[in-house]
Amino acid sequence: MNVVALHAGADVALSKLSCSSVNLVTEHGIDGDRHAGATRRHRARFRPTVEVPNLRQVHLIQSELFAELAAKGFAVAPGEMGENVTTSGIDLLALPTGTRLRLGDAAVIELTGLRTPCFKLDRWQPGLKLATIERGARNQILLKAGVMAIVAAGGAVRAGDAIAVALPPEPHARLKPV
Repeated sequence: MNVVALHAGADVALSKLSCSSVNLVTEHGIDGDRHAGATRRHRARFRPTVEVPNLRQVHLIQSELFAELAAKGFAVAPGEMGENVTTSGIDLLALPTGTRLRLGDAAVIELTGLRTPCFKLDRWQPGLKLATIERGARNQILLKAGVMAIVAAGGAVRAGDAIAVALPPEPHARLKPV
């Protein structure tokens, strides 16, 4: 389990710039990223008169999703879907809410929920948004566009860093959209 690639961006474009390393700031997010902040910053969910804790400080996608999308005819590379951290070897979508991931030596993030696929995915590649949504065996909707997290402990993270998983106490709660 490791960090494949890192991305950050201050502008509102879907894709983010590739970085060899990023600095995670406790209770804030990734230094220099547009979604960093203690209160909600996501434009589609932003209400200027209400301050709500930002549960979307860091966006992660497992690199294995790119192979699934390629089988459906989409060419997607790390960072192009707006994620900050691209991982390998870990099924992010199967982890419960509250799971803590140590990225590298010091940084710790806590999973808060699923990313709801954004309409911008279709602007970039028509049909991509729907390609990240599936129906499960019991007809439940499966969102595959990654997971969101908050920064529990800051630190530098580099591409290639190991990821350690710490599950929360039971009973576990499934990730839900945030």
